[in-house]
Amino acid sequence: MTRRLVLWAIGISALIAAAVWLADNPGSATLEWRGWRVDSSVAVLIGAVAAIAVAAAIFYRGAWTLWGVPRRILFWRRMARREKGYRTLTRGLVAVAAGEAEEARKLAARAEKLLGDPPLTKLLTAQAAQLIGDEAAARTHFADMLDRPETAFLGLRGLVLAARKEGDEAAALEYAKRAYAIRPKTPWAAITLLDLQIGRNLWREALTTVEAAIRHGILTGEDGKRRRVVVLLACSGAAGEAGEAKAALDFARRASSLDPDFLPATLRHAGLLIGGGRTRQATKLIQDAWTHNPHPELARLYLSIHAAEDAIGRMRRMERLAAQNAGHRESHLALAAAAVDAELWATARKHFDEAEEAGRRDGRLCRLRADAEEAEHGDTEAARRWLVAAAEAAPDPAWVCGDCGAVWRHWTPVCGRCESFASLAWGTPEHVREGAAPETAPTGGTEMVDASAPPPVPTGDAAFAQTRPSGN
Repeated sequence: MTRRLVLWAIGISALIAAAVWLADNPGSATLEWRGWRVDSSVAVLIGAVAAIAVAAAIFYRGAWTLWGVPRRILFWRRMARREKGYRTLTRGLVAVAAGEAEEARKLAARAEKLLGDPPLTKLLTAQAAQLIGDEAAARTHFADMLDRPETAFLGLRGLVLAARKEGDEAAALEYAKRAYAIRPKTPWAAITLLDLQIGRNLWREALTTVEAAIRHGILTGEDGKRRRVVVLLACSGAAGEAGEAKAALDFARRASSLDPDFLPATLRHAGLLIGGGRTRQATKLIQDAWTHNPHPELARLYLSIHAAEDAIGRMRRMERLAAQNAGHRESHLALAAAAVDAELWATARKHFDEAEEAGRRDGRLCRLRADAEEAEHGDTEAARRWLVAAAEAAPDPAWVCGDCGAVWRHWTPVCGRCESFASLAWGTPEHVREGAAPETAPTGGTEMVDASAPPPVPTGDAAFAQTRPSGN
């Protein structure tokens, strides 16, 4: 502001100085034209020229303003129409959110008329069609949006949701791939594509997607790591089923290295190492896992390495493993089972008592005691009492779905009942159902799983084969 005042003062001073100078030096000017003669001073001539210039400028400005009036009127009308159209569009979106199908349809038609064919009008029209149940019209509108780069992503999102609503997972997957290619850093696109790939058991494609989502910050922290580990394990299972032993082991190793505390990864890795004859590496892996996460499956895998030894030798082996976490209940149960097998009855009873003191009396402990009573004394009545106690005791730990509560004998990447991904965790369920193939949701009564029965050495392929079948 100060600078402007200074410039104004300088300008006015210059004009005053010029006027004073012209008054002191008036001079004379003569103009002759077609017999006319005009005599004047120089100051008057300059003033006349200035007046003519100002008049010309005013005339030009007025003429230009009048010339642009029709154009400005059209512009104001277009803006008013556009503003009215967007108000109508906003009301239409509110109607969609409120579930007012007929109102949304009317407002969509009015917005279309006012605005022409902008991206949001198409979206509103498609959503209004969905509300009134006209899925075919909705798909048509969403498909029309694919022709414009600025609306293609919205159109693909609508088509994905429509396809999933109709149960067409194959079409939804193709639309999701196109949406992800347009905006790979959008959380909805990445998570939806990942879910669809998991749903169709496309594990290697899912691995690429989950790793990209982690890089882009869409999946972070423990959630991102757990999803990646579970997908790696699923890739290992799929590779094992396809006879790709090297790839299966590599995926399992990556999963186990990424999260050493994730028990399914350790079990899978150890099982494949044993199946491949790498017993020394498997032994080290199992011993390390036992120090912080004892589990009956680890004990079974460990004993399978030494299956050729006699019962006493296996007992000594189990003592070495149990020493890694001597006070844990699983260590006492594993030693008790090995002692029963070796007919070391005093040792078995000692570990039975210590296991009960370290935790609780569950079905597995009672069944082991029943086996010991019958094997040591042939006392079928005592064995029967322990079996009755097993039926009334706390349920055995199992793989429990955190979303629906379904219980399974084997861990799988996807729950066979509710189809939740990475939802199974080792824990104590309210009721243990017999772990049929997960694609058959468990219903009806309960049956206790005999956790003490030594199954074949698992390489993991059988369990992974129990994932739900891929869609058509």
